[in-house]
Amino acid sequence: MRANIFVEDIFFFKYIGCSTLAKTLYRQISEKHPYDVAWNSYQPDFDLVHYHSFGPMALTHRSYTKGVKILTAHSTPRLNDGNVAFSTIINNQYPKIYGKFDHIIAITPPSLREIQEMLPDMPTTLIPNGVNRKKFYPDEEKRRRFRRCIGVPDDATVVLTVAQETPRKGIYDFLKLAERMPDVTFVWVGGYPYSVLSKDYAKIEMMKRSCGKNVIFTGFVPDITEAYAGADIFLLPSYAEIMPMVLLEALATGVPVVARDIPEFREVFGDASFLFSDIHEAAGFMRDENALRRLKAISRPFTERFDINRIADEHLNTYRRLIDEA
Repeated sequence: MRANIFVEDIFFFKYIGCSTLAKTLYRQISEKHPYDVAWNSYQPDFDLVHYHSFGPMALTHRSYTKGVKILTAHSTPRLNDGNVAFSTIINNQYPKIYGKFDHIIAITPPSLREIQEMLPDMPTTLIPNGVNRKKFYPDEEKRRRFRRCIGVPDDATVVLTVAQETPRKGIYDFLKLAERMPDVTFVWVGGYPYSVLSKDYAKIEMMKRSCGKNVIFTGFVPDITEAYAGADIFLLPSYAEIMPMVLLEALATGVPVVARDIPEFREVFGDASFLFSDIHEAAGFMRDENALRRLKAISRPFTERFDINRIADEHLNTYRRLIDEA
């Protein structure tokens, strides 16, 4: 079996979650079977090519490569609203683009249902995202290092968000919560996914310049594991997601998660997180120290089922099955 994992990871694409997810999967599979998998090869002769993006480079590559062509659906139409300008135009292209592949891998039950509704005849498989639990774990030295880097004392309460700076990710509610809780430090790690084409770019930049002193926007950081280790609470106020790596990474680091109550979070992470419907409820969760301690205790054990070693095996089994069926 010869497989090729392909993702567009240049320019701003490399900062989007699908690139990180593809690299995490590739590294784990290549450790298990170094001669079976290639990374972003432009050679055409593979038994199977696994795409993690569907931009112009991926679609051009798909047009000439051989073998089974599968796509992991890291994005579905509803995710673009509140995330990128001209979302309606982009969303109309999904059925046509997804229909070019032989098989779709969905990463959550809700996204699987959305894909099956959009393309009833498309073969699909459900495989969740995986997290490298050897990379993401509690670390006191990293905790102290990150706090020194952002100028926050060891005894401060730090609420961390790792996300693109867009309305869909809940940046406005993040700022409202920071205003409501001035004694807590709110840290946002991440930037704009599509530069000035990102939704509400100018408005968000203006609000960032006028926010309180308890809010820190770091941009991209060299070692994201330090950011997780330095946090007391992980907040994800997104309005739409599929299965963000940041939740798995935070949980693996043992950080209690407070996230918006949306179908994916409820179905996948509901047993290991506080889910809120409005910022008043979110603030209440983040003030409940006893409940946060209980949640912290179960956070890392919860991620065992999503260990990247197990998820890599599921992918390899799927590759072999699809190649045999071709």
